[in-house]
Amino acid sequence: MRLSTAAGPDDAAGIATITAAADAGIAIFDTAHAYGVDETAAGHNERLLARALRECGADSRVRIVTKGGMTRTGGGWVPDGRARAILADCEASLAALDGLGIDLYLIHAPDPRTPWKTSVRALARLLDEGAVQHVGLANVNRPQLEEAADLVEVTAIQVALSALDDSAVRGGLVDFCTERGIALIAYSPLGGPRRVRSLARRQELVDVAQARGTTPEEVALAWVLDLSPVVVAIPGARRPETARSAARAAALRLTAGDRAHLTRGFAWPRPVGEERSLPAIDEAEVVVVMGVPGAGKSRYAEDFVARGYARLNRDERGGSLRQLSEALDEALSSGMRRVVLDNTYLTRAARSHVIETAARHHVGARCLWMDTPLAQAQVNLVDRLLDRFHALPDPEQLHQLARREPGILTPTRQMRAFRELEPPSTDEGFVSVERIRFERAPRATHPLATDLQGGIFVAAAALTLPGGEDAVAAQPGDVPILVFEWRPGETVDVLDADVKRLSARVTGSVVGAICPHPGGAPVCWCRPPLPGLLQAFARREGIDPSRSALVGAGPAHRTLATTFGARYVQVRAPA
Repeated sequence: MRLSTAAGPDDAAGIATITAAADAGIAIFDTAHAYGVDETAAGHNERLLARALRECGADSRVRIVTKGGMTRTGGGWVPDGRARAILADCEASLAALDGLGIDLYLIHAPDPRTPWKTSVRALARLLDEGAVQHVGLANVNRPQLEEAADLVEVTAIQVALSALDDSAVRGGLVDFCTERGIALIAYSPLGGPRRVRSLARRQELVDVAQARGTTPEEVALAWVLDLSPVVVAIPGARRPETARSAARAAALRLTAGDRAHLTRGFAWPRPVGEERSLPAIDEAEVVVVMGVPGAGKSRYAEDFVARGYARLNRDERGGSLRQLSEALDEALSSGMRRVVLDNTYLTRAARSHVIETAARHHVGARCLWMDTPLAQAQVNLVDRLLDRFHALPDPEQLHQLARREPGILTPTRQMRAFRELEPPSTDEGFVSVERIRFERAPRATHPLATDLQGGIFVAAAALTLPGGEDAVAAQPGDVPILVFEWRPGETVDVLDADVKRLSARVTGSVVGAICPHPGGAPVCWCRPPLPGLLQAFARREGIDPSRSALVGAGPAHRTLATTFGARYVQVRAPA
């Protein structure tokens, strides 16, 4: 990659490096159509590789790995997982390689805007058409790999893996690939260009290197390769001498003592393939309550605290999830026997530290997974904002609060967490996993209310359709009414005419509320179908949304009604 992504790439140096690697016996070369300084240089790396392999005569005896589904915008990296984009990228790669075949074609990264199945099925089509020999995935987690493996024969994956990054091990990817015979291509196996120098100074690597008459970098590469027979490392050499060093690392065999010394020094999990046994269970227990932000974890944790469990929560204590595991170690070492941890724990890698720590103390760890739908978690986060600040913050205030206030999130950050969630499983080492289905507990939305009434939420778009006002007027009761709308750049005055007309036809009070914020990724909690406008009104008026009606005209309005359990009244446009 870096032979082409650095500013002003030196093609002569790149050809010399590729030639040195081929001469040293390296047989796998990894490239991608997106490897260039910007969008205008797409295919540069593939053309460079094809030229170098032909010039050194290695083109017939090496395997080429390339990737698609990534665009460069202003020098940045933007996934594009649409089927047509992946197919077009593959065609462009074949043209850039100028007659050299593609042995392995990878999706460069999952695209959150495209269904994962759509992207993976594009790989299956490339296989069926004979455009490539094998297909695989890059930058995936275990659930994405498992889903893809049900749709297409996955030959390999490519993920970050080094002595400094054990997430592929902790996340179950190395185990899964070893069991299935899927190659795991480790990129940045020396920690990446910014960390390679500090890695080479680590005493654990220096110790082994001195004993074996080699370099710390070669020991670090050998350790990655030693993790499993399916692991392949791509160090990303930029000079002939580093390419030759990588080849030497592939021939280095570590001893059991080397492995133990490195594992202790880098605080790695158990080696792949080592038999896992469940810890002995007595009255001691560690409970992990996990779920997306806003899932309702705190309420469950409080029940455990009432039963005598010690609680470890990052929002209360600060620090990282890794530091919480260290606090758990201290608690169990001091004789504490029952602990509950209620944190997000989105990934297997994040949870692995807790499971390991409990196992070291021969304590079982069980998981309670709060499987809360995104829309309900959003309601919980808005409730949290209203509890603390009694109003919805504007986008700038929300951004600042999310940086300094525990438990406060922007919508995009919460949605990202929902996409990244890896469902828990007993094969991670949990004694058991209990899935807790969401149920909203009854609660007052107004601090002084005891017997909440219903209200009426009216989408302004519904009032522009024939019969819209009639639908509102037909609702029973003298109840508060909210007219709401998303109007970028406007003020609430834009709804004055709607409010006035509706007020003349109903007995309840009518007010308007708008979201004035721009399109694109949501920067506030008030843009429908996000629930903020309706929740703020319900708090102010003492309304129970589940006893209310929502008069709407589109899918976003129906989604809001479903979220709150409100009765939905559809106003339809004339045919």
